[in-house]
Amino acid sequence: MRRNPDQTQQPRRRRAIGTVAAIAAVAALGLSACGSSDPLASSSSAVSSAPADTLVVGSQQYYSNAVIAELYAQSLEGSGFKVDRQFNIGQREVYMGQVSDGKIDVFPEYTGNLLQYLDKKATATDPAEVLTALKAALPSGLSALEPAGATDQDSFNVTAETAQKHGLKEIGDLSKLPQPVKIAGNSELAKRPYGPDGLKSAYGVTAEVQPVEDGGGPLTVKALKDGTVPVSDLYSADPAIATNKFVTLADPKHLVLPQNVVPLVSTKVDDKAKAAIDAVNAKLSTEELVELNRESSVEKKNATDVAKAWLAEQGIVKAG
Repeated sequence: MRRNPDQTQQPRRRRAIGTVAAIAAVAALGLSACGSSDPLASSSSAVSSAPADTLVVGSQQYYSNAVIAELYAQSLEGSGFKVDRQFNIGQREVYMGQVSDGKIDVFPEYTGNLLQYLDKKATATDPAEVLTALKAALPSGLSALEPAGATDQDSFNVTAETAQKHGLKEIGDLSKLPQPVKIAGNSELAKRPYGPDGLKSAYGVTAEVQPVEDGGGPLTVKALKDGTVPVSDLYSADPAIATNKFVTLADPKHLVLPQNVVPLVSTKVDDKAKAAIDAVNAKLSTEELVELNRESSVEKKNATDVAKAWLAEQGIVKAG
């Protein structure tokens, strides 16, 4: 992995984290991770074509991904580009067909998960090797830019009380719990390489997914806090992990691959546009992403305002 560019920066000033208000349940997406034999097959959820002088920036249906997409969009606009935002499209099974068709020009992705989506036989585990393998697996017309230092990956979490009671430090320690272990997460987790099959193969843990269709959001957090499940699959840059003092179980066997934020771009993205996107990634560390996520999910700021303030603070786009 490349050196984190923010290691030389002063830490950002943190504000006290307030109590998160109860959030209404998110409608189930009902997507199947194995619904198509072609990982890049077009989805029925089409993105409209943009004018030739406009770059389409897309995002997953996940607040953190939308914030990153907004960072890219505003940085591009600050460099003089016209941008069409197509956010909250859905999960990878939905949007990748549109990306491969050239209907989306810029999309924030995650290295390891995208690699496994494109190449189910991938064996790379080191961040640099994962990136190399990903670039080789991408179809013609798509390229991956330099990844950010920021990572946001699936992680298995338990409460501090559960960790202490059962001596849980690593994923393999889940074998100490009654089997099968129920894990709260999106239904797609059942078919992911790090889902039940992967847990059994790598760690000897028998697991069962308890579907909670909010992309690792407040309902997944609540299921863990309330004791509905002993384990939740949360994204590692989720501020709720620190707020609730959850214990993220170590993964010594690299069941979950490194998930550095990486821009996936079409041939329509020229060198000037790439430079605008690279400017964001050069300063986007995991610490910065956690703070951006906190502002979005805890303070309830919209992605536009969160991105605008951060870009101005980092000197990427002038405040105005």
